[in-house]
Amino acid sequence: MTRLLNKLKAALARPAGWAATVPFRFTGPEEVEPPPSVCHSRWPATLRERFNRPGMRVLEIGSRNVTGSNFRSSFSEAHYVGFDLYPGENVDIVGDAHRLSAYFAPHERFDLIFSSAVFEHLYMPWIVVEQIARLLEVGGHVFVETHFSFSAHGRPWNFFQFSDMGLRALFNPALGFEVIEAGMSDPIAGYFTHRAAPYLRYGPVRQLYCHSEILCRKTREVSDFRWSTLGADEVAAGTRYPDPR
Repeated sequence: MTRLLNKLKAALARPAGWAATVPFRFTGPEEVEPPPSVCHSRWPATLRERFNRPGMRVLEIGSRNVTGSNFRSSFSEAHYVGFDLYPGENVDIVGDAHRLSAYFAPHERFDLIFSSAVFEHLYMPWIVVEQIARLLEVGGHVFVETHFSFSAHGRPWNFFQFSDMGLRALFNPALGFEVIEAGMSDPIAGYFTHRAAPYLRYGPVRQLYCHSEILCRKTREVSDFRWSTLGADEVAAGTRYPDPR
C-alpha cells in the first residue's frame, strides 16, 4: 500500500511541478549559464572522452555507489582509484578527504581528480582543495560538481552549498589553478511555503540552480600557500560586489 501511494504521489508531482513553473517562464533568461561541456547532463561523457586513456591516472573522491552511479567503467582504459569515507561498492581506499594526500605515496600524482555531490558534505572544503592540488600533476585537471540549491541531505553532514563563483574562489589562481569552465545548471522554480515568515509566504524564489560545476587545470606547483594572505582579486576572479548605485 505504501509503495502504491508513493507511485501515485510521484505521478501527480510532475504535472504539479509543470504548473508551478509557468510564472517563471515570463521572467527573462537565467542569469548564470551552464558550463558548455561539464554541466550536469554532460560531464560524465566529457570526462570519459578526455581522460579514459592508457597511462592516465584518475582519482574519484566520493566514489561509493550511493545513488546508482558507478564511474569505474567510464575509465576502463585508465588507472582508476575510488576514494570514499566509507567502504562499499567501487571504493579502493577508505579515508577522510581532508587528509587526502596522506593515503598516497609522497610522489604519487593524478591526471584527473573529480567528485560529484561531495563538496556539500565537506566540513572544510578549502582544506580538501589544497589536498587535491598536492595530488594533481602540473597540467592535470580537477572537476567538481556540487549543489547550489538542493534539499537537505546526508545530515548532519550537509555543510555548504556553492555557486559557480564559490567554486572559483576555492580553485583560485594563487593555488595554481586555471578555470577552464564553470557555471550552474538545472534551474529550479521555488516558492516559500506556508511555514515561512508571513511577508515571504508563497512568494517565488528565482535564479535557483540545482548543480554548480567547475573544471580546472593545475598550471604550477605552489608552496607555502596560506588562505589568510589572499586578496579579493585572487579569489573572486577580479570581480567586485555590485555597486549600490
